[in-house]
Amino acid sequence: MIRVAKAWVSLGAVVVVGTGLAQEGMKLSAQDVLDIRQLIDTYPHLLDNCVNNGNDYADLFTADATFGVSSEWGGGAKIWFRGREQLVAAGGGGPNGCRPQRGPASYHINIQPTITPTAGGAKATSMLLTITNDTDRRGDIVHWEGGYEDTFEKTAKGWRFKSRVHVWPEVQWTERPQDMPARKLEDE
Repeated sequence: MIRVAKAWVSLGAVVVVGTGLAQEGMKLSAQDVLDIRQLIDTYPHLLDNCVNNGNDYADLFTADATFGVSSEWGGGAKIWFRGREQLVAAGGGGPNGCRPQRGPASYHINIQPTITPTAGGAKATSMLLTITNDTDRRGDIVHWEGGYEDTFEKTAKGWRFKSRVHVWPEVQWTERPQDMPARKLEDE
């Protein structure tokens, strides 16, 4: 009986150690979390300011990355941009330089990212606020615009977005980025 008990204890130790090793491979280091957070925090600045004609924005993504939109968390993404050239355009750039800004300036604020490891890298969800530089009797306008669902890949150049999906349940998205609804600041 003692031999059987030792065998079960040994088997249990192997299972615990084996499980621990599997989970160990899926942990992010503190530096990984900081680097991913830096990527998330850099995104709004590059998007809002068309830095380097949109190229610095595209550099945040892997070569085969996608950017999409969805009305629901956890699925239903419509891919608007795929690959570097389209991501440069998403960052405000293009062959003729940065697109001119229309209306009062709006700035993205990405907050509350929850970063977790995955087998292929990491994922995160976060909230998105915008603040519009259009002071009136109510002050500047802060608006909740859903959030992001991200997947990340660690590359030779560091962590990059593999995919980014802007989830905004208030919007019925189409397949075309040109159909992005115009903001009616007077209604906010």
